[in-house]
Amino acid sequence: MPRSFFARNALSVAPDLIGCVLVRRDPGGLRAGRIVETEAYVGEQDLACHARAGRTARTDVMYGEPGHAYVYLIYGVHPMLNAVTSPEGEASAVLIRAAEPLPEAPGLLPLLHSATGPGNLCKAFDVRLRHNRDDLCDPEAELFIAPRTGAPPRLSKGPRVGVDYSGKWARRKLRFCDKDSAAVSRPRPPR
Repeated sequence: MPRSFFARNALSVAPDLIGCVLVRRDPGGLRAGRIVETEAYVGEQDLACHARAGRTARTDVMYGEPGHAYVYLIYGVHPMLNAVTSPEGEASAVLIRAAEPLPEAPGLLPLLHSATGPGNLCKAFDVRLRHNRDDLCDPEAELFIAPRTGAPPRLSKGPRVGVDYSGKWARRKLRFCDKDSAAVSRPRPPR
């Protein structure tokens, strides 16, 4: 994906990532899945966004060049994969919540796990903390995002998952899903 794709606020990037392909390069080939669920975290004013506390050692990557990975541990255990968005100096990101495997093809390895839900997605693609700051725009990188092929998916949007602590931000419709994908996590959007 070109860097310009990510140099927009997360609210614009999150729905546009649905249908794009997350790719993990392994020694034996590629693991790839079509992104089917995302959540937008729209900057310091968003009380569910890690940038709400400003620039810290943890969130520094969010203020950097768009198109890089922001990987952190939730509950100190499960990696979560985000794509940094917005122009450099601003802080927004898109959490990649789910992907569905691509059909078998030469050189394409199966996913390591179901990629339904953000923790499972990281297990499926073997995303680790060492991938924090990786360039998701570089097709030669170990972890990258490729453009969508085919028709745009039918989208649904609703509130993000697990951000009840964020007051009015918990109700904002910043979660985007492919209505037709069985790989979307719970709560599933209406079809």
